[in-house]
Amino acid sequence: MSAIALPTYKIKIGSLKLAVGIKRWSKNVRHHRCPIMSRHLFKLRDVSGTLLVVLSSIAGAHAQGTAAYLQSPQVQFKDLFSQVQSLRAFADSKTFADAIPNVPPNEIMALYDAQGPKSLIELKHFVDAHFTVPQETTPVLSLTATANAAAPLVTHIDILWDSLTRRTLSVPPYSSLLPLPEPYVVPGGRFRELYYWDSYFTMLGLATSGRQDLVESMVRNFAYLIDTYGHVPNGTRTYYLSRSQPPFFFLMVGLLDAKDPARAYAQYLPQLRREYEFWMQGEDGLHRGSAHRRVVALSKNTVLNRYWDDNASPRDESYREDFDLARTARGRTSKLFRDIRAAAESGWDFSSRWFADGHTRATLITTEIVPVDLNSLLYGMEQSIRAGCERQGDQQCVNEFSRRATLRHAAIDHYLWDAKEGTYRDYRWTHASKMPGISAASLYPLFVGLATDVQAAAVAKVTRGELLKMGGIVATTITTGQQWDSPNGWAPLQWIAIEGLRRSGQPSLAATIACRWMSAVIAVYQQSGKLVEKYDVVTAGQSGGGGEYPLQDGFGWTNGVVRKLMAMYPETTAGSCALEQRPMR
Repeated sequence: MSAIALPTYKIKIGSLKLAVGIKRWSKNVRHHRCPIMSRHLFKLRDVSGTLLVVLSSIAGAHAQGTAAYLQSPQVQFKDLFSQVQSLRAFADSKTFADAIPNVPPNEIMALYDAQGPKSLIELKHFVDAHFTVPQETTPVLSLTATANAAAPLVTHIDILWDSLTRRTLSVPPYSSLLPLPEPYVVPGGRFRELYYWDSYFTMLGLATSGRQDLVESMVRNFAYLIDTYGHVPNGTRTYYLSRSQPPFFFLMVGLLDAKDPARAYAQYLPQLRREYEFWMQGEDGLHRGSAHRRVVALSKNTVLNRYWDDNASPRDESYREDFDLARTARGRTSKLFRDIRAAAESGWDFSSRWFADGHTRATLITTEIVPVDLNSLLYGMEQSIRAGCERQGDQQCVNEFSRRATLRHAAIDHYLWDAKEGTYRDYRWTHASKMPGISAASLYPLFVGLATDVQAAAVAKVTRGELLKMGGIVATTITTGQQWDSPNGWAPLQWIAIEGLRRSGQPSLAATIACRWMSAVIAVYQQSGKLVEKYDVVTAGQSGGGGEYPLQDGFGWTNGVVRKLMAMYPETTAGSCALEQRPMR
């Protein structure tokens, strides 16, 4: 039997003809031409140690045509989708976006046109008859409720991993869910699918818990997504395909071999380079002061990146909320929808970072901003690709990505570094000016190793003076009611800050942030028995608030970061942060 290499598998098969077919279908999937392979993956079955390839049943699968398999629900169901959302048939807009049609969409739409449900009651009956609707999640228990935190936090987290693990080798026809070849961990609550940047922070905890099996399977899933769609989507739903999220794939790959990450980079070099091409698409031929998709030309030889979305329509998962916001922003509806979606690609949806006036969501200008965090991560990606190419002995690639990293470093220093204030700031390229706010994104250059010792010391000073609170660091210093502003602190931002400061000769401040954050999380856990999505770090011991949906528990990235930090700083308990501690190696 001969073996061929698919994205991350070596599949033993008995037919060269089948092997060629699989390769051809895989290519078609990447260009969105193959409904069979894009919606029904191989089922891999271990029989006496041999992997056999079995195609999922696809009876009636192409009745709707290829395009239907990648259309989002609002495209498939048009007026029905709009009516369900505008009449608030479900408390959470995401619920209907995740509903599974019981029959092909064209049949549902024919019935909808014929029956024309008018009232909310009629509409709900119609939806119940023709869709399988996911159970709407409920908010976490109030912290005044009777606590149930008998289990030690480490034990609680280790048990939760299996509860949050999903397997979706195949998915129901016409579902918005995208299939994946391997098991993966979801955040929890309303977030029922795999998410991009969340997963890196979750994987930190998985590795610490000894679940390297899940770390490896999740890396293979992300490699599969890049091979299939050309990028990692925001999440594994059709309605997320038009955007990505902060590019953490190279950091995930690095977790496969902490002692020799270049080996892992070399193994996943094709996917790393392809993701890089996605972020840099359109860089050639740009003129100064112009942009294309995620690339912005700031000068003749200087290109940096922005967040973007290929669609300029309301988000499926927040359709009603986006339309409501658009009513307050007359004359810029299409641009506003794009800026909303671009903010969702940033992961910071929403934050004063993206507001023209610094306070109001209707003034979103995300696509006009060159962000510190995104460009720091792309610098890290360039360095990782360089290391992988060096391991493979590809000197031309080494030279190319060394040059790219050097140019990006210089551009970040020129456009994003504020020497007077001692911090990194986002840059509004359409106005050729730095954005005024201070945010935890300023710590990303330290995290990826591009800040000098002088810059790191200055950022540490600003962090201690402006961002550090009783329960860790705030996302920004501004209170707007948005979830990525004060008083909220988030697990990923704590980790970026802690690890960035440790790597930059600031271990004392790193330990302070770690201790205060863990103390805050432990306090909430002791009161509620839960780990939640975000925390109020100004009033330590309280969960966070704000945003478009109720507070969620679970919660993937909180579990991951806390589990990692508890191994690094094992003496931390609630209220124990008088001393700044040194991490264990």
